[in-house]
Amino acid sequence: MTITFRPAVRENVGLIIGMIGPSGSGKTFSAMRLASGLSNGKPFAVIDTESRRALHYADTFKFDHGELHAPFRPDAYDEAIKAADKAGYPVIVVDSCSHEWAGEGGILDWQEEELDRMAGDDYRKREACKMAAWIKPKMSHKQMVQRLLQVKAHLILCFRAEEKSGMEKDKTGKTVIVQKGWQPICEKNMPYELTMSFLLTPDRPGVPQPVKLQEQHRQAVKLDKPLDEQAGKLLATWAAGKVVEQKKPLDAVPSAVKQAAAAIQQPPKPAAKETVSGDPSEGDLTGVAAEAVPADDITKGKVVHAFAQIGFTLPAMEKEYGKPMSEWMESDIHELREVLKAMKIEQANANAKAMAAEMAGDQQGTEV
Repeated sequence: MTITFRPAVRENVGLIIGMIGPSGSGKTFSAMRLASGLSNGKPFAVIDTESRRALHYADTFKFDHGELHAPFRPDAYDEAIKAADKAGYPVIVVDSCSHEWAGEGGILDWQEEELDRMAGDDYRKREACKMAAWIKPKMSHKQMVQRLLQVKAHLILCFRAEEKSGMEKDKTGKTVIVQKGWQPICEKNMPYELTMSFLLTPDRPGVPQPVKLQEQHRQAVKLDKPLDEQAGKLLATWAAGKVVEQKKPLDAVPSAVKQAAAAIQQPPKPAAKETVSGDPSEGDLTGVAAEAVPADDITKGKVVHAFAQIGFTLPAMEKEYGKPMSEWMESDIHELREVLKAMKIEQANANAKAMAAEMAGDQQGTEV
């Protein structure tokens, strides 16, 4: 194989922007303002899962509208985005991506369907198969995220948010209820897979609180004012490879914004984490993880070897997991170990069932 290197030049960079917020936070309106700026006045595409609510803005913005219906599988989102990208839209707004996780036929429903298929109403078997039931839904989600990176258009993904509280122990050891603020309804790592993501709240509609915002994009986004068309134009300028210039530097971030943003950036504590499905490593409807850390080669090698012992080759693992081993993060290693544990339990149950059936057959033969 021959590989050619050339000087790195920033040009035609696709942006994936996350807009997180509850009802009344201005996420849809802000997404359309950004899209108008990013598209430089050209029509953009809106993929609507919210019962045609995007059409409320049809008199304000210039866009083409398409509806996405249940079941909200990752593949359905992928096909809709691919169709809009193929049509040549400069910007694609998806409102909302939360259905892919918690909507009808989404990831949570899919995991429950897999659990029913594997274990039926057998409670003990359901507990043993709970982790294994996440394999197909999670792989499909990871593959969708990987395919988003191939889209040529700029993407703006809207996510619903819910206020979350948890049980923690204070300094005296007493268990107390702790408010954890607004959390996005999506897969826990999703906000960090994007180029940038912002939390919007009802008390300051449209004003972005950064969940993920890299230094090179800060010049384009004002954190003390609502997101607008100008922010979209500046981001488009940066993505095209040009220099983003401001007449004056951005104002300092208010301390209230810093405190609110810090709440969503704090990784959940494993001991206090509540889950919807009972799966401690997934199933958290609103959890957000810290930014991923690359896994070391020795750890990755051990995991690959362990899967090889039960008949899974590295190519098969990479295909099913949706990313090559070189890109595995510590969070991926944790998930793979949990999947391995669940597969071993399922394999042991299958072997025990087969052995019991064989013994029953032998006994029947003896009686005859």
